[in-house]
Amino acid sequence: MDDKIFAELRDELTNDILPYWKKWACDKENGGFYGAIGNDNKGDANEWRGIVMVSRFLWSYSAAARLSGSSASRPEASSCMDMADWAYSYMMKNFLDIHNGGMFWSVRPDGSPLVSRKQIYGNAFALYALSEYAAATKEIPGKEESARYIMGEALRLFSFLEDRALDREYGGYWEALSQDWKPTAETKLSDKDIDCDKSMNTNLHVMEAYANLFRTLPLVCPEKKAELEQLRKSLEALVRVHVDKILDRKDWHLDLYFNKDWSRTGRDEISYGHDIEASWLIWEATELLNDAKLRDYVRPVAIAIADTALREGFDKSTGGFEDKLEPDGSRRTIRVWWNQAEAINGFYNAWEMTGDEKYRTAVEKVWAWVKAFQLDKQNGEWFQEVTKEGKPCLDQVKGGNWKTSYHNARCCMELLRRSGK
Repeated sequence: MDDKIFAELRDELTNDILPYWKKWACDKENGGFYGAIGNDNKGDANEWRGIVMVSRFLWSYSAAARLSGSSASRPEASSCMDMADWAYSYMMKNFLDIHNGGMFWSVRPDGSPLVSRKQIYGNAFALYALSEYAAATKEIPGKEESARYIMGEALRLFSFLEDRALDREYGGYWEALSQDWKPTAETKLSDKDIDCDKSMNTNLHVMEAYANLFRTLPLVCPEKKAELEQLRKSLEALVRVHVDKILDRKDWHLDLYFNKDWSRTGRDEISYGHDIEASWLIWEATELLNDAKLRDYVRPVAIAIADTALREGFDKSTGGFEDKLEPDGSRRTIRVWWNQAEAINGFYNAWEMTGDEKYRTAVEKVWAWVKAFQLDKQNGEWFQEVTKEGKPCLDQVKGGNWKTSYHNARCCMELLRRSGK
């Protein structure tokens, strides 16, 4: 792949994405981050704030600090750690449920709990972020004990998810539980989702979080061998849940909503972004487990998911990656920012796995689309949604509870890490 792309990705990461959120996302008056930021970069101090947003900022800037070297003598790493420290402090002060454990789903601008239930998706993102922050802290001289403490917080979340959120009968993790970790009928993530026992999206990001914990735990707490072995078993079980329960092998799409026994709820919708994201996250977890038999089992599945996403979701005429196929059979051709980022990740992964040039071409074309239409060249960062014709949907906020530095920063960092550029 042309080295020019990697140089462009590094430039986008360091000169647009990371500086943008540090400049515009922080609410210096109330603490934390604005729950909504307009396309004029003005933050709404009255909007609620979610654990997902805070976790994504914590993960992004911790990962960026590690990419930069995580040393106080490196200005770019120090700047990233300043942002990570801000996010960590806000998370632990406002979202940690000190009485019941785990993280609240959302808080008001003043920091008081708004929705106090334990959304497993949100707790998974907190675990994901804490494990990365611990690893970044460990790389700073003299911060070893702080890193161990932070990793302890991640392990406590892992224990809660294993003890309270794991379905020991059918496998996988519940969609949501009450504040005190009891069953609840109110489970949906957002107005775009439905109440269900389990979802692809939640289990996908529990797997993502466990994979990161599996990768970082030995770096920070190498003596935690029993915890690492438990984590290994849970991560392998999640890989198999995705391949054997969530994936529909008739069409190579991941179904979205399930009853407790993994039967489908009946809502028939295809999310191309989640499919391509899952293709590389499933393979990432498999590679970390380093089990030859599991690798042989999962490899053709990950490739088939990516190939289907390429065939059905990628628009060769423009280079954009489409959103989804609606239950009524209509296509939503809007280019959503995170779909573009995950398409770049997923197709690059498929190219690495197969060497097939069609995936390399897709990476290059999606990135070309992003440069031409998704980037806001006037106010910075990426537009949340853009039409097939390249027109920004300005009724969608630039950032906030669902749009942060996570997807596109990760896209840049993932390709830089894999390429060694």
